[in-house]
Amino acid sequence: MKTVTEYLWFKTQRPREFINITNQVEVMAQRSGIQEGMLLVSAMHITAGVYVNDAESGLIADIEEWLDKLAPPGNYRHHLTGESNGDAHLKSLLIHHEVIVPITAGKLDLGPWQQIYYAEFDGQRRKRVILKALGE
Repeated sequence: MKTVTEYLWFKTQRPREFINITNQVEVMAQRSGIQEGMLLVSAMHITAGVYVNDAESGLIADIEEWLDKLAPPGNYRHHLTGESNGDAHLKSLLIHHEVIVPITAGKLDLGPWQQIYYAEFDGQRRKRVILKALGE
């Protein structure tokens, strides 16, 4: 079995951003040379996440509103450590930090509307995502 690892780096302009990374992941899948396998896409930070869904601006706004309802900005015990990003940690847990997508015939095998997103909840500093393709 072959494995290939690459990294995507981000430094967002705002503390919270949703970035469509589908094209970057697709390019890596093709560059890997793997014809049949899978590709792990994982945020390497505890205040970010990765998810698969539709690239529709209304849905992205709905996701952001849903996350704010479940993990609103405010006072958290975590803030007693000197941090102020308690809600970002909880939002990351809700979105989750990774997805696995299939590679079929050398390309990502996503559904017709599926896109891969990097979700940043405590940005404006350098962060990364690992891409790890496995297969033959």
